[in-house]
Amino acid sequence: MTSHPHPLTGREFTSPVPAGEGWPDDPATGTTPIARTPAQVRRLARTSEEPDPLAELDARVSTCAACPRLVRWREDVAVGKRAAYDDQPYWGRPSPGWGADEPRLLIVGLAPAAHGANRTGRVFTGDSSGDWLFASLHRTGWASLPTSAHAGDGQRLLGARMIATVRCAPPQNKPTVRERDTCQPWLEQEVRLLLPHVRVVVALGAYGWAGALRGLAAAGVGLPTPRPRFGHEAEAQLGDLTLLGCYHPSQHNTFTGRLTPDMLDRVFERARALTD
Repeated sequence: MTSHPHPLTGREFTSPVPAGEGWPDDPATGTTPIARTPAQVRRLARTSEEPDPLAELDARVSTCAACPRLVRWREDVAVGKRAAYDDQPYWGRPSPGWGADEPRLLIVGLAPAAHGANRTGRVFTGDSSGDWLFASLHRTGWASLPTSAHAGDGQRLLGARMIATVRCAPPQNKPTVRERDTCQPWLEQEVRLLLPHVRVVVALGAYGWAGALRGLAAAGVGLPTPRPRFGHEAEAQLGDLTLLGCYHPSQHNTFTGRLTPDMLDRVFERARALTD
């Protein structure tokens, strides 16, 4: 198999990258168990008895292979690549959550981008959506740097963590309902582990909003009936926790002006006000 140097470290990797080969911030090792069926996802998502349950969850997420269509797509993209990145290795695996272990702010999105996180190995890193998101997080005090191009680039989230509802890049950014449900135990366990610390959840787009509500409900957070509806700057009080809605910083929303930098900043400034 052909290998290429990592843009930051210069180390050679094949695409997709095997677990435990030294990719920056890879949470897995060569012995991390691999979930290959929905039942195995449910079993392996139970990490509470591990010495470091969140780190073990990240590792197991990053090796998951339970959805054949998504595995095939993410690996085909990693081999085929985009012309602009033809000289780079592609991560080509699921993207685990990333950021603070005890976050006050949890950001929930849809799924990794085919040539963003599926290439860089870190959610919301290396694509246009990430450029918008990290710039806003930096302006509002949630990120140490205004840009994030690759895992291992020194970017840090400050009191915040990012997760995706579905952890593999899906074709046309559209996971099936079955794929969403197969991935759900990873989301539920992560929310469960983080819930004692989280005070605000920002949901990016309607898909992130629905995923956040499902994860919170599974973790024992009481939800009103009917469930709160998504909207930009929508706000729902769920016990001691606040859920905020934000348009997803997709190119469709940012290029058309549906989402502006000021609109994005207002959401994260509101999250800051609610957690200070």
